[in-house]
Amino acid sequence: MARIVVKIGSNVLTRRDGKPNVTNMSAIVDQVAHLRRSGHELILVSSGAVACGRGAVTPTRQLDSVAARQLFSSVGQIRLINIYNDLFAQYGIVVGQVLTQKENFSSRTSYLNQRSCMLTMIENGVVPIVNENDTASLTELMFTDNDELSGMIATMTDADMLVILSNVDGIYTGNPSDPDSRLIERVKPGEDVSGNVVASKSGFGRGGMGTKCGIATKVSEEGVTVIIARGDRRNVLVDLIEHPEAVPHTTFEASGESLSTVKRWIAHSSSFAKGKVIVDENAEKVLRGDSAVSLLPIGVISIEGEWEEGDIITICGNTGTLIGVGRASLGSESTRSAIGQRGGRPVVHYDYLYIE
Repeated sequence: MARIVVKIGSNVLTRRDGKPNVTNMSAIVDQVAHLRRSGHELILVSSGAVACGRGAVTPTRQLDSVAARQLFSSVGQIRLINIYNDLFAQYGIVVGQVLTQKENFSSRTSYLNQRSCMLTMIENGVVPIVNENDTASLTELMFTDNDELSGMIATMTDADMLVILSNVDGIYTGNPSDPDSRLIERVKPGEDVSGNVVASKSGFGRGGMGTKCGIATKVSEEGVTVIIARGDRRNVLVDLIEHPEAVPHTTFEASGESLSTVKRWIAHSSSFAKGKVIVDENAEKVLRGDSAVSLLPIGVISIEGEWEEGDIITICGNTGTLIGVGRASLGSESTRSAIGQRGGRPVVHYDYLYIE
């Protein structure tokens, strides 16, 4: 049986007036209960708190975007989780609320603590319902949207599959409203379909299909199958798992190589980087090759920023191209002193290096 992370978008969970779409929520809960009876483990990444709150409270004055999100999410999250709790209780299923923010993924310790928490919940039959803690998040420290969060949760919990339920059937060759556009049913590892994505966002969510496509590509490269499908289709979740041919969707095939837990953390940590290491062409070629290698001082041309041993840094080519992300084995001062030298400790050890 499979461990499945299901991301449910705001437009699936809320009506046009911003109030919770209890009909859709009930249908999803019914399907989750069915899949659990079949032996699957489910984790929900649920949007909708801000939209629910927006439909429940009217601010007494004009608020900036951060204050508005904090107000609406504080009200909406309670409404959202109470509905989930009541619906799941009809099946005797216990749910647990997990509120997180991007900063909680910045250190390996915090990352592993969250992972341990959710795995313990699953082990004890609890369905984790995850959402970003908008009351504590600032704009520059927020996830792009819950698509990004769901991808990080899927890789962190060693999920077999990530299902992103949206308001469209998947990735199209053009605008989904264009009759000449066709649904891309399968994306193979290494295949780039981002050029087909039309830049647009849904009514209540922060992200769009471009974000979904980028997250799906990255997560599938880390060994997790990703499916994008329309969330309001009848029995969509069960059909995707048990009868995938019965429902239109896009599948991003998982690569054959599964990353270690620490590399999965590092793969999503570039936004926490404290500095940058620029390497020469030969080092870039070696790092991008098939062999497992560490970044050695001899290949370093220069560095930017200040960091300590254990901090996250990015590795770039001399043209500025991002090569990878890693956990530094040397601080910036030691790295600067060792530039171009042979021998000594690596700047980033292979075990803590993720190549883009």
